[in-house]
Amino acid sequence: MTLQIARRMLAQEMKGLTEEPMEGFRVKLIDEQDLFEWDVVLFGPPGTIYEGGYLKALLQFPVNYPFSPPTMRFTTKLWHPNIYESGEVCISILHPPVDDPQSGELPCERWNPAQTVRTILLSVISLLNEPNTNSPANVEASVMYRRYLEGLDDEYVDIVRRIVRLTAADAARDGVVVPTTIEDYCVKEKKAANSKEDHSYAMDFCWWRSNDEFSDDEEDESGNGVDDEEMDDGKQSFVEKQAEKAAETEEQASVNQ
Repeated sequence: MTLQIARRMLAQEMKGLTEEPMEGFRVKLIDEQDLFEWDVVLFGPPGTIYEGGYLKALLQFPVNYPFSPPTMRFTTKLWHPNIYESGEVCISILHPPVDDPQSGELPCERWNPAQTVRTILLSVISLLNEPNTNSPANVEASVMYRRYLEGLDDEYVDIVRRIVRLTAADAARDGVVVPTTIEDYCVKEKKAANSKEDHSYAMDFCWWRSNDEFSDDEEDESGNGVDDEEMDDGKQSFVEKQAEKAAETEEQASVNQ
């Protein structure tokens, strides 16, 4: 029964991401017969140090999904405080809801069955630009990011931008044009995919959210991901908010220098 629930939920989510695409990512099945492994591509939000990035990842779901979280591992080599050397993403929303005092996380900040692939990927996009340095997976990257925030040097930004430039080859090989402007990144009308290819690889370009589009249960309370301010009244898109925050961070780093 648990396996049937997982298959049904994953099929519904893949269908939803095809028919109601959102800005920032593509998803597809690695094998059309296997719903438990997804290929994911995240696009670096314009106005951030990840602008133009084509970041590939793998989502693997347990047989008891959605009662247990999936794992997410970047196959693109990244330098980030919350990404292990293996590429695995360390974020509260993907941690099982157990009481672990040493983690500094409350059970309510962790995975719950109300979360979806949609909320996971939006939270990870947010995390890319706003690392959580309190519980780093990559200590060296965390120290480097703090030095950048303090205006001591730009080594962290230089490394990230160099990685982003290298991803252009992957995008070209896959025949994908990565959006580099907010206008291209954010389509204001939801367009259902029509072709067979579109259905297997849904573009997330159009998240213009109304107040009641997401339930309270889907909000990320951890501080690592998407919060109420970022998912408010639809007047400003998620990527625009990320671009503003990136600009504020760079401005503060410049002031500190």
